[in-house]
Amino acid sequence: MNQNVLSSKKEVVSKITEQINSHGAMVICEYRGLTVSKISELRKSLREKGASLYVYKNSLVSRALGESHEGIDEYLSGPNAFIFASDATDGSLKILTKFAKKNEELKIKGGIIDGKVTDKAYVTTIAALPSKEGLVSMLLSVLQAPMRNLAYSLSQVSEKK
Repeated sequence: MNQNVLSSKKEVVSKITEQINSHGAMVICEYRGLTVSKISELRKSLREKGASLYVYKNSLVSRALGESHEGIDEYLSGPNAFIFASDATDGSLKILTKFAKKNEELKIKGGIIDGKVTDKAYVTTIAALPSKEGLVSMLLSVLQAPMRNLAYSLSQVSEKK
């Protein structure tokens, strides 16, 4: 094998390893049948959320993952796109699942979220969750409810007297 080809493959493997280690989520999608313009549209939407889409050879991704993520090899067949997101709840998975619903050619297979190999069902479940800001506001609302009810009760008692 040509030394240049080997060194370029090693560079790609190290880049993939770095992306896997520095991102909280990696989702694997089959994109067979998608046009270049649709892929560009998805890339742009993901980029707005801080996520990125790459197309790598499955063998290079498998080599980058090594033995650390058992079970991921079942998703590494066919033409795959790899979406890297800094966090599973940053909204990028929501964009991905919405895009997949509109474009049946894009099939979410599975991925790695927070270091664990996950299937399509888990990815779509995580995508359906509200954002961190939404969850914090829900929590604050729940925490405020008892005080609000107490204040209302006290105001009703004072009005009756």
